[in-house]
Amino acid sequence: MSSIVARTGRQLQRYDNKLRLVSGCIPYRLVKTEDLEKIEVLMVSSPNRDDMVFPKGGWESDETVEEAARREALEEAGVRGILKGNALGVWEFRSKSKQEACSEEGGCKGYMFVLEVTEELEAWPEQNNRNRKWMVMEEAFALCRYEWMRDALKEFEKVTGKGKKESKHEMVVEIKEDKAVKQEGEDCQLMSTNCHVNGPLMATYGVMLPASILF
Repeated sequence: MSSIVARTGRQLQRYDNKLRLVSGCIPYRLVKTEDLEKIEVLMVSSPNRDDMVFPKGGWESDETVEEAARREALEEAGVRGILKGNALGVWEFRSKSKQEACSEEGGCKGYMFVLEVTEELEAWPEQNNRNRKWMVMEEAFALCRYEWMRDALKEFEKVTGKGKKESKHEMVVEIKEDKAVKQEGEDCQLMSTNCHVNGPLMATYGVMLPASILF
């Protein structure tokens, strides 16, 4: 049983203009065979659902967005590692229980990072609610139920570049605390595709975060 305890509650949750701020990552590893080297990414199951998703969760006021991404990887997937550069991008989406809502209730704004896995734990906080699975990129794309996840994977492919290319991108991140807003405890899934990084971009919300990722 894991001695690490997952965070619960929303007392420290960050909000930006009524959007719950979320941080997550795409964990990856390099697998070498006799004649090639391939990238595998790690996905986890959603509690009580058949979805496979990337580790992510609420970004809280006592941590940086990078610390939140690493924490979620540890809590949900049981992995530790090194974040490679700044965020792949920022996406806006709604929690799956609010998919039909026409209001801002249930809205999320999520930042996704690349995490090079250096340690995989046998026990982790959410292992009773989540299964984890390593897979090649083609399988990951096929299992992505939401468009924002596929977009994040595409950005992941660009910055990894099969280990031979350098990818630079930048985005603007502006954090406006709105602690008066209360959100329910749903896991955020459904997205709108109008906010993502695709090459050099000044995103809608913003502090400048220049990124230079070299593999």
